[in-house]
Amino acid sequence: MKSFMGKNFLLMTDTAKELYHEVAADLPIIDYHCHIDPKEIWEDRKFDNITEIWLGGDHYKWRIMRANGVEEKYITGDAPAREKFQKFAETLPKAIGNPLYHWSHLELRRYFGYEGVLNGDTAEEVWNICNEKLKDDFMSARNIIRRSNVEVVCTTDDPADTLEYHRLIAEDKTVEFKVIPAWRPDKAMNIELPGFGEYIEKLGKAAKKNISDWDSLMDALEKRMDFFVSMGCRVSDHGIDLVPFEPADEKEVDRVFQKALSGGILDAKEVRIYKTAFLLSMGRMYAKRGFVMQLHFGVKRNNNTLMYDQIGPDTGFDAMGKSIPYEELADFLNELNKTGELPKTIVYSLHPGDNAVIETIIGCFQEGGTVGKMQHGSAWWFNDHKNGMRQQLESFAASGVLGTFVGMLTDSRSFLSYARHEYFRRILCNYLGELVENGEYPYDERQLEKLVEDICYYNAKRYFGV
Repeated sequence: MKSFMGKNFLLMTDTAKELYHEVAADLPIIDYHCHIDPKEIWEDRKFDNITEIWLGGDHYKWRIMRANGVEEKYITGDAPAREKFQKFAETLPKAIGNPLYHWSHLELRRYFGYEGVLNGDTAEEVWNICNEKLKDDFMSARNIIRRSNVEVVCTTDDPADTLEYHRLIAEDKTVEFKVIPAWRPDKAMNIELPGFGEYIEKLGKAAKKNISDWDSLMDALEKRMDFFVSMGCRVSDHGIDLVPFEPADEKEVDRVFQKALSGGILDAKEVRIYKTAFLLSMGRMYAKRGFVMQLHFGVKRNNNTLMYDQIGPDTGFDAMGKSIPYEELADFLNELNKTGELPKTIVYSLHPGDNAVIETIIGCFQEGGTVGKMQHGSAWWFNDHKNGMRQQLESFAASGVLGTFVGMLTDSRSFLSYARHEYFRRILCNYLGELVENGEYPYDERQLEKLVEDICYYNAKRYFGV
């Protein structure tokens, strides 16, 4: 029997062990999509206890605690931090097969030096060890990033954001890693949601422009995008239910936009008309500026309305939505491509059944001399477990060119989540090792090393230009 999460955790062949330990393990990290608050990096935040850094904002952990019958006061409520940690520790042993079990123990080992197993009985010991470590300066936000060998952190930012903390970080010569913003214009796109008019007013103030029609909206967004470019931004991100494709002329789009601004209720077709025009316009702006466009879709959000009303969004009540409407994704990409305005694009679906279709659709637009221009994004959210990552890698390899993949990201609000890159790298090396030892790929040491180096680091560095 193998030891629990030993040196060769997830590495089943000699080739896998060699590739991970000698190549992958020490490569820098380019975290090209996360939800870390740049203010916390600028302030070099220190955390008072393990609950604060581990359970604060982590809806992955909140979901398994709820499934274990833990009352909400120990999750997002006002229970003492020690009691919240105890409830999580009691839950974790039951989560066998859940990536949280592995991630949690990787983080305890890499950042706190704890080699044991967390459960209800060891919670007090782990609580004391972690909290003592957190007192040290080397566990501040910046030092966690440094210790994790992170070269680039790409945050998620609204077009109306001042990017004040990005500016301060960029001016601080003691920060040797890059912190760059990503353009996330969801609030300007979600025309059907409450507060849309108020947001457009806020956006207009940021752009110093009165937004009264479609043209002025696009002008304001373009002005803000150029400001983001000046702050180092080279990537966008869209969190959408599905990729819409309901093309209409500009006059009709303007009518829909002004109807929404005046408080009118839009029907489903009008919403699709606006969102289609919005996404197409964004894509063209991205192509002009050399941005990477990221499309995250297939989510059904805020399913538990009772809890949404109590504690708000992003608290653990989202789920996989519909499988993507394949024709609409293809037609959307084609519309941009027809005029040479399709930017580099990464496509993510929360529905694992979409893997093969994504591969075949993006394969239709791999042109223009850009290596891996169209990317199938890494296993996302509910799929970033061992099987989900393996399935994404196998799908990418079967229908595309795996050696062009830009690799893993954290998509997290936690400074400790960089351990997920180790998890991914072990799974990647194990997959490649299996192919070699099954006689499906030659044992070409240099070529194998290059594959690992590129997928874990160099492809992302080149693709995002960071």
